[in-house]
Parts: sequence; C-alpha cells; structure tokens
Amino acid sequence: MNAVTIKPGILYLCATPIGNLEDITFRAVRILREVTLVAAEDTRHTRKLLSHYDIHTTLTSYHEHNKVERGPELIERLLAGDDIAVVSDAGLPGISDPGADLVKLAIDAGITVSPIPGPSAALAGLVMSGLDTGKFLFAGFLPKTAKKRRELLDALANVQYTLVFYESPYRIVSVLEEMATIFGGNRPATAGREMTKKFEEFVRGTVGTLCSHFRQSTPRGEFTLIVAGAKAVAEPDCDTPVDPGAQVMTLIANGISKKDAIKMVAQKLALPKREVYQAVLNLPDQSG
Repeated sequence: MNAVTIKPGILYLCATPIGNLEDITFRAVRILREVTLVAAEDTRHTRKLLSHYDIHTTLTSYHEHNKVERGPELIERLLAGDDIAVVSDAGLPGISDPGADLVKLAIDAGITVSPIPGPSAALAGLVMSGLDTGKFLFAGFLPKTAKKRRELLDALANVQYTLVFYESPYRIVSVLEEMATIFGGNRPATAGREMTKKFEEFVRGTVGTLCSHFRQSTPRGEFTLIVAGAKAVAEPDCDTPVDPGAQVMTLIANGISKKDAIKMVAQKLALPKREVYQAVLNLPDQSG
C-alpha cells in the first residue's frame, strides 16, 4: 500500500486593526475562522478581536521571547497539514515583529506563505504626514542603546527619502532631541499617535517644534514618526571651483548642525574633515 502524502498547510500573515476594530477585511475574518490555529503576539489582546467577530479558533502565543522554541513547533504543525494564521498586536505581521522569523522558517521548509493585507501604522502615518510619499524608507524601531541609535541616525542623515520610524511614548522626546542634533531642528516632521482611535492625533511641524511640543505635553500611546529626507546638495558646475566652506554654510542654513554639515561635505567631496573645517574657518566672519 502506498504511503499517504500529507499536503503541508498554509501560513497566513493576517493583518489586524491598528486601533479601530472595524478596520479588518472580510477575507481576514474568514481566514481567522477557517484556520486550525492562530499564532498571536499577545493572546489576550487577540482574543478581544476574535470575540468581537465571534471567532472561536484556537489561540497560541508566538512572540519575541518564545519564537526560538515555538517557531519550529508551528512549522511541524504546518508540515502536518494544519493551516495557521499569524497575527501581531496591530497591523501586518512581519513588520518589526517576530512574524518575519516564522516566514523564513516556513519558506525554508517549503511551506506556502500567503499575505492577508490590511492596516499598517507605517503607511497610515506616512500618507497623513503631508510629507513626500513618492520615496520613503521604513526604519522601524530605533536601537535601545544611545550609541547604536546615534550610529543609525548618522547613517540616515543624508538619505533623501522620507523616513518612517516607530517609537514609544517613553523615548519620543529623547529620540527627537537626537534627531535635532543629527538631522537639524528645522527638518520637517510629523508624529502620529492613537491612529484610527477616538483620540487620534497628528502633530506636524519640524523635528525641533515636535521636540518642544512633547516636552510640554506628556506623550501617550505608540508613535509613528515621519521625518522628511535630507535636501539634495546641488552639484557644482565643472568650471566652478569647489568651496567646501560655502557648502557647509549652505547645509547649516538648511538646519543641519555645523558638525554634521562638515561631516556630510567631507564625505561628499572625499576630503578629510579637518580640511573642510579649516575651509569654514577661512570664510569671512568665521571663528570656529
């Protein structure tokens, strides 16, 4: 007798509301009802969503702290033929959460992965920011340590695409302070919080004005922070002598700190920073 071949199940990446429970697709509700198991970042949080839609599918936890053990267990169930939906606490799983690790395991095991698209805090914040949406870079959560955070912000300082970050209310002020130092306080920015909920708020202005606002008004809720990209520095004409000092002053006029402007010009012109610094000192009325 021939052995029965078991067809692997499907791993569904199911987007869930970022706040308002009405923001879920008909397809997502159907999939959540039909799968054998729902793997949730926080089962208590997801149970409220399932109860709201009268869904009684079995729940299991899958989060950052148990993904190493639970991930292979879920793959075994998928290989045994079970369909599984993975959800995050809000939005599309796999974006700044351990769902991405499960996707890699599933692909390596030859398991079909299917997205069930829906809400995204990053995109919701971006389109409401009033900033350029043509080209953007999603940076997610910044590193927790100040040193690594500043290293990443330094690397992003010259990026000309709109930048999208996630941030907690506990660090939003310190992060904005660091951005003001590295990007310049005049860089346009928008902070979105409580999106799709009753107290939805968008604060628009510059990195500097947002920093001042949240120093005076206690930040609440998770934030999506959208920051304009760096302005392009015009290339000099071939016949025009390159003046590093003048280029630094142009960047400073656009809100970039002197230290960062010198660094940017040095990188652009492939010159030592001390040479660019000296060019600034040689400008009229410059004393360093």
